[in-house]
Amino acid sequence: MCSGGSRPRHPRTESLRAPGGAQKSGLVGAAADYWVSAAPQGAQRETFPVSFADRLRASVRSRLGSVALGVALVLGATAAPAAAQEISNVKSVDIAVQGSIVQRCQMGAIPTADFGDLTRPGKSAAAKVALDCNMPFTMLIKAQNGALTHSAMPHGQGPYAGSVPYSLDIELPVRRPTTEMISKVFEGRSLTGGQAISSAGGIAVDGLLLRLSLGSVSSEAGLLAGQYGEVIEITIAPN
Repeated sequence: MCSGGSRPRHPRTESLRAPGGAQKSGLVGAAADYWVSAAPQGAQRETFPVSFADRLRASVRSRLGSVALGVALVLGATAAPAAAQEISNVKSVDIAVQGSIVQRCQMGAIPTADFGDLTRPGKSAAAKVALDCNMPFTMLIKAQNGALTHSAMPHGQGPYAGSVPYSLDIELPVRRPTTEMISKVFEGRSLTGGQAISSAGGIAVDGLLLRLSLGSVSSEAGLLAGQYGEVIEITIAPN
């Protein structure tokens, strides 16, 4: 119970800002039954109970205040796109980045093939040669004689031959970007004018395989005694 003109317990004021800028306010009272007293200043105060109609009006005001609060929250949420539009107008800056890699193409040493006694037919020698090229390239192959020839008499003497034919087999794995095998077989006599193998846009990191196979001597008498040899030059040129 409240005495002598005191206000109801638990009062709460809610406000709503309308789009035009006007403010509305309402007093939401407590829902429980209570007593109110009112009297002119200096007069004797008389207490009387709140009627059912008064309680009904207080309940309606309470509900209207709750609705006003919910509308205020919705209006506050719709203000977000304005800030988002400001962010979208921020200017962008492009940063240019560049660099380069030096071309590199390296080939390892090719060992000397020693066939020993040439009277035995069908001999061959193979060598795995290191090759590392970080760009497409062309391989050039050129032979000095086109055959293993006698050091003093390449054309032979009398019934004896002075040369042994051969073939050169080249296996070149390249990547573009998957690994592919380029294989070529050249007869020795075709290498005197030079031959070329293109990497076809690929690079080489797995080396190459060289295989030199000796052919048969055409002379029935066989080979002239002495030393035989050949020089095969292999050059790698970037494309």
